[in-house]
Amino acid sequence: MKWHAHTDARFVQRIQEQFEGDYKLVHHLAPPGLSQLNEKGEPIKRAFGPWVRSAFGLLARMKGLRGTAFDVFGQTEERRMERTLIQEYRACVEELLTGLRPERLAQAVEIAQLPQDIRGFWHVKAAHLARVRPRWTALMGRWRAGTPT
Repeated sequence: MKWHAHTDARFVQRIQEQFEGDYKLVHHLAPPGLSQLNEKGEPIKRAFGPWVRSAFGLLARMKGLRGTAFDVFGQTEERRMERTLIQEYRACVEELLTGLRPERLAQAVEIAQLPQDIRGFWHVKAAHLARVRPRWTALMGRWRAGTPT
């Protein structure tokens, strides 16, 4: 779910319809800059009570600040990596389009789809990128050499 979904009254209503009695809604999060890391360097999630939905609402209202000097999360290592990947992907697609011919279409599609496997947040995204990067590099090498995959 997206941040704003947790602030939507329908979210709470759906929860109330599914559970009875005395329960407490808890969100397990690892906010950037506030999370401790485990021995592998991965963030450790912490439990946050229902009050955190107010913070979600605030973050949703601050969406217009994304990409500006006031974007508090925009300078994290993860966001810088994402922006670099976007530029790299655009350059890759431009290169694919430049050399595209009918017989190379399947190869171009295979390369263009690679970023779909780079998903998640923080350490999860970094791990996916580490798995995709060698294949991307190899496939682009074959593309440039005119070698089919």
